[in-house]
Amino acid sequence: MNKTHTISILVQHKPGVLQRVSGLFTRRDFNIDSITVGATNQKNMARITITTKGNEEVLEQILKQLNKLIETIKVRELNPETTIRRELSLIKVKAPDEQTKSQIIQYVNIFRGNIVDITHKTIIVEITGTPQKIKALEKLLEPFGIKEISKTGTTAMLKGEN
Repeated sequence: MNKTHTISILVQHKPGVLQRVSGLFTRRDFNIDSITVGATNQKNMARITITTKGNEEVLEQILKQLNKLIETIKVRELNPETTIRRELSLIKVKAPDEQTKSQIIQYVNIFRGNIVDITHKTIIVEITGTPQKIKALEKLLEPFGIKEISKTGTTAMLKGEN
């Protein structure tokens, strides 16, 4: 059965590592739904967070192959119940009049988002949260006319002392 998996990979922070990691997914016909990469508090290391859907057998093979990469320090699948997951989304919405702008702002406030740009015809909304929270706001904004969406990939961290 295909389900969503979040994989955290601690790697040496050097050129070519991301290409080798993504290549493993390509060779196994696994689509990457989101990917984020960034430096960590550990010198010369980066964390790659990948969200993908697939069955357990293929995922297990990918985890094993990731561990074999020379630049890999640590690989783990993050359990949704013990993980904080966040994304950031910028959403440009049609807002041709003051009444529409007011309604959009109300929705954004309910979701604790921010208005980062307003013009005569559009509003750009910034929202950070779980993928579900972001999807919920997108659904509310759809009737106004979404012109454009730009999202980061998922970033994740284990809860507590882990």
